[in-house]
Amino acid sequence: METRITIVIDNKDNGEIRGEWGLSILVEYADKKILLDAGGSDLFLENMKKLGIDVTDIDYAVLSHAHYDHANGLPAFLDNNTKATLYVRDNTAADCYKKKTLFRKYIGIPKKMLSEYADRIEIVSGDHKLMEGVWLIPHKTKGLDSIGKRERMFRKTSHRLIPDDFSHEQSLVLDTDKGLVILNSCSHGGAGNIINEVKETFPDKKVYGLIGGLHLFNKTDEEIKDVAERIRETGIESICTGHCTRDRAFGILREELGDMVTQMQVGYQILI
Repeated sequence: METRITIVIDNKDNGEIRGEWGLSILVEYADKKILLDAGGSDLFLENMKKLGIDVTDIDYAVLSHAHYDHANGLPAFLDNNTKATLYVRDNTAADCYKKKTLFRKYIGIPKKMLSEYADRIEIVSGDHKLMEGVWLIPHKTKGLDSIGKRERMFRKTSHRLIPDDFSHEQSLVLDTDKGLVILNSCSHGGAGNIINEVKETFPDKKVYGLIGGLHLFNKTDEEIKDVAERIRETGIESICTGHCTRDRAFGILREELGDMVTQMQVGYQILI
């Protein structure tokens, strides 16, 4: 069974189709179409038309995590597709902020999306089977709030901002002919952690690859090399990355991991 994955939105355009800071990925699996994220605006609709994708044909939509550059296009998706349910993690809320010194900036989902589209949204918890061979897997690694603190990413409670533990982030996992393929749009919880979480969740299955951003654009060269080593230690065979990885980090990953690493751009397709 062939699985086809198409990059609809990424930072890198392809010369003919525009990009933006964000990510949107279409997965064609078995006889179903799954949209992972919808970028930072309604640009994904324009790109879908240019790529020959009919937005009304999409069967499922998934939000990888509660940030604007993955969620801002979702209201336009739900307005233009009448059948797909949008699946979000149970800790998703309009409460994500970036904070530096005394200044804070809202970086979350459209603030009224969960209430305005409540009849189209399914809130999931734990390991959720989306369809045969496809799962939504939450973080299971403890102490991820330390990453939130380091990244200056916070969530707003009634009284204060607390470091984000990325409990609103989830992996879309596909069972393919080559093994399990993980799609995690920003990998805030750490690429090595995410791969190991999936390995532990499916101990009898091989994990083949990871597709998505690795949030390395703001990391030092040594930190990027450390991520590469952690990926190598997992034993996976393929990484396709873009968005928040960006070019400098991609170059270092290629130096460290070689041809197993490829770079996405708008319109890029992966056949598995």
